[in-house]
Amino acid sequence: MWAFVGVVAALAGGAGLQEFRSGSPGRDRGLPAGNDAVVRVVDGDTVVLRSAGKSRLIGVDTPEVFGGQECFGREASAFAKRLLPPGLRVMVERDVEDRDRYGRALIYLRLPDRRQFNELLVAEGFAVPLTIPPNVRHAERFRALARRARRRAAGLWSARSCAGDPDRRVE
Repeated sequence: MWAFVGVVAALAGGAGLQEFRSGSPGRDRGLPAGNDAVVRVVDGDTVVLRSAGKSRLIGVDTPEVFGGQECFGREASAFAKRLLPPGLRVMVERDVEDRDRYGRALIYLRLPDRRQFNELLVAEGFAVPLTIPPNVRHAERFRALARRARRRAAGLWSARSCAGDPDRRVE
């Protein structure tokens, strides 16, 4: 909430997109919350950001494209690259934990139009929900979006893709 208020205040003041803190003492632990820029997309659920570095999107899991490519992995990666070109200014939101066991920043990513990229991946059928406590702020929303994507046969749920893969089922 505070991060969103900070973005609105920065934009309304004509300051443009500048880094700001979430306003929660002790939560940031040196990691930027707020605005950042895309350096590159690693795959569908991992990006490199200028300030945050290698970052894992919270709450979503896209099929792999490295080390044992999974069905629909290339499409998920291409979708991410299309929506997150290098240099794009994005808004970073955090949850409870700052980093995963691999040292990647854990983030929710908002596009300049304020749509949450994590949600788009699930809604368009490029990802399934992956809930890892304590980072569960949007877990229920992701599950609902995945159920809708599956009913619509979107993305990896389409007949021509991975719909029959038992590892890709949604609750």
